[in-house]
Amino acid sequence: MKAVTFNVTIPSYLVGKSLGRVTEAALFGGLSGVKLQDLPEPSLPGNDWVKVEILKAGICGSDIGNLTLTSSPAMEPFGSFPAVLGHEIVARVVEVGSAVRRVEVGQRVAVEPAVSCRLRGFADSECPSCAVGLPATCSRAGDEGRTVIDGSPIQRGSIIGYHGSLPGGWGERMIAHESQLYPIDDAMTDGTAALIEPLAVGMHAALRSRPWGDGPVLVVGSGPIALGVVWALRAAGFQGELVAQVRRKHEADMARSFGASSVVSPGDEARDALVATGAQAYMPIVGDEVFAGGGFPLIFDCVGSEQTVKQSLRYASARGRIVLLGCAAEIPKLDLTFVWARELQIQGYQCYGMEEWRGGREHTFQITHDLILESGAPVESMITHVYPLSQYRDALSTATNRRKTNSVKVLLDPTIG
Repeated sequence: MKAVTFNVTIPSYLVGKSLGRVTEAALFGGLSGVKLQDLPEPSLPGNDWVKVEILKAGICGSDIGNLTLTSSPAMEPFGSFPAVLGHEIVARVVEVGSAVRRVEVGQRVAVEPAVSCRLRGFADSECPSCAVGLPATCSRAGDEGRTVIDGSPIQRGSIIGYHGSLPGGWGERMIAHESQLYPIDDAMTDGTAALIEPLAVGMHAALRSRPWGDGPVLVVGSGPIALGVVWALRAAGFQGELVAQVRRKHEADMARSFGASSVVSPGDEARDALVATGAQAYMPIVGDEVFAGGGFPLIFDCVGSEQTVKQSLRYASARGRIVLLGCAAEIPKLDLTFVWARELQIQGYQCYGMEEWRGGREHTFQITHDLILESGAPVESMITHVYPLSQYRDALSTATNRRKTNSVKVLLDPTIG
C-alpha cells in the first residue's frame, strides 16, 4: 500500500533546522524525513481488530508543528518512528476479526486515534486514565505493550499517526481496534465525517468547561480547533455572548455561521471587545497596558503562542478560566503575574474521551457525530482543499502557508489519483 511516512533522525532534524526557513524541501520535501512509500499492509493482531481503507484524512496543526520542527520536543518519548502520519480519519471497513461486533464490512467509520491500555494489551490492568475513558493521557504511552503486531511488541506512542506499529490515515489502509471505531450515518458526507476528530477536540473542551455561565466567552484562533469550539459551545447548549477572534474574512464568516455572536480581529478590535465588558485600561511604567474590572470569565486559547497566551492572561476576568487548546509549548519570558493577581484557573485539554452527557456517559466522537447532524451547522465549509496522496507535499505547503493560501482544513484523499 502507498503511505506518507515520517521518520525522525538526527540528520533530518539538523537539515530541517538549518534549511527549513529557506526551502520547504528541508521540512517535507526531498531533503526531509517525509516520504511517500510502498509499505506492506498491516495484519490484524487479534480477533477484535479491524482493517479499514482510508477515504479521507486531515492535516492537523500538530502535524505541521512537528514537520516544521516548531513543536516542543517534550512529547518525543511518547511517539515512535518511522510512522505513517494522519490522525483525522474517515474510513471504510474492509476486514473484521472474528470477535468484532461493533462494526461490519462496508461500514464507514470515524477512527478515534488515542492508543489505550486495551490496545496495548493491558485490558486487565488499565491505567487510571484509561479506566475512566480518557486514553489520550494513558500513563503507558512511553512503553512497549503486550500486543504483538506483525511479530513485534506494539511500540510506544500515545496516538496513531505518530506510532511505529499503528499506521495513520495518510495511507491507503490501516488497522484499528474495534473500540476506536464509530459508525457514520448515511446522511453525513465523507468530508464532514473527516472533521469529527478535530471537532471532537473542541467538543471535549467545551463539555469539560461547564458550567459556562452567561458569558461572555472569548475564543481565540481561526483554525479548525477554534472554529470547532465555537460550534461545540453552541451545539452543546451555550446561549450567552460568544466572541470569536479571527484574522481573515472567510474565517470570520465561518465563525458567524457556526454560532459566534460577534467576530473581532486581534489588536484594537479585540481590545474594544474587552473594554465593552467593563474593563478599565491602565499603563504600567514599563510594558504593555493592563486591565482591571470586566474581562472574560472564560477564554479558549486555540493558538497557544506567546502573543495569545499573554493576551488571555490579561483579558481574563478575576477568577476567570483560561482553556489552552493550542498546543502551547516553550514560551520564553512568559509573565504569569495575573495567574495569582487575578486568581485565574488555567486548564489544558487533551483530545477526547468519555463525557457526562444528557444524563449518561458518551464518547466525544459519538456526541460530535450526533450534534453535527442535529445542529445542521455548515461545518464542512472548513474544508478548503483536498489533495491525492501523490500531492502530499503540495497539501502540506497549502496547510503551512495559511496566509497565502487561505486554507482552513486540508484533506488528503487516497481514493483519487
